[in-house]
Amino acid sequence: MNFSLESKGRLLLLDKPCIMGILNLTPDSFFEGSRQKNIDELLKNAEKMLSEGANILDIGGYSTRPGASEVSLQEELQRVIPAIEAIRRNFPDNLISVDTFRAEVAQRAIESGANIINDVSGGELDKKMFETVAHLQVPYILMHSRGNPQTMSQMCHYENILLEILHFFEQKIKKLRILGVKDIIIDVGFGFAKNINQNFFLLKNLSYFQILQVPLLVGISRKSMIYKTLSISPYEALNGTTALNMFALMQGAKILRVHDVKEAKETILLYRKLLES
Repeated sequence: MNFSLESKGRLLLLDKPCIMGILNLTPDSFFEGSRQKNIDELLKNAEKMLSEGANILDIGGYSTRPGASEVSLQEELQRVIPAIEAIRRNFPDNLISVDTFRAEVAQRAIESGANIINDVSGGELDKKMFETVAHLQVPYILMHSRGNPQTMSQMCHYENILLEILHFFEQKIKKLRILGVKDIIIDVGFGFAKNINQNFFLLKNLSYFQILQVPLLVGISRKSMIYKTLSISPYEALNGTTALNMFALMQGAKILRVHDVKEAKETILLYRKLLES
């Protein structure tokens, strides 16, 4: 199926897969290579990602890896808002998403120039999030998770993981549609309240979620499901990321959220060539 996203007068067609580049403003993100130490470094890496083919830049100020430290609302705002304003000034025509589960951060980010809200909690950690998204009328990335970064690794038990996650999405999408949210993207949340075997099972069966008739985002870039399986470090996990991203595309992924844009772009080009042959 073909989809499109519309935000603040900008239109992104998803007739072919697109790329979301990860720019973290946190000192403790699991992959050190994604951390931006200052605005100048952020702008340099943003320019590189855009030149390599990124369609969206994803800005995050709160590490959501399992066991990550708590970050105050004020600190998250201080990290995220100046970064979004700087990217919008320097790259006025490009799409920006804000990676946050806090409604206030989401609202301030959109007001500062962001276009998309990427919520790793699916509205579970801030009950004002859905109403905020509806008021702002911007695309919303709805991710499945349980608990919070401090507790999620102890919440991996499922009776039927596919049905339970599908039910989660059905209920959340229904609430969002009632509130008037038009553009919804889903993310099954690899690594969020799932163990390694569950992550691979979800990826193997990713096409199952196409029944929801919304775009699928896949974020597996350099994650532990890759580097722990291969007994390597996140720095060595690019090859594994590329391999699994190709499989994700074959299962219907429309957006790849990645640290390495050039390699993701090449993967998409090869995938499309396969479809055309």
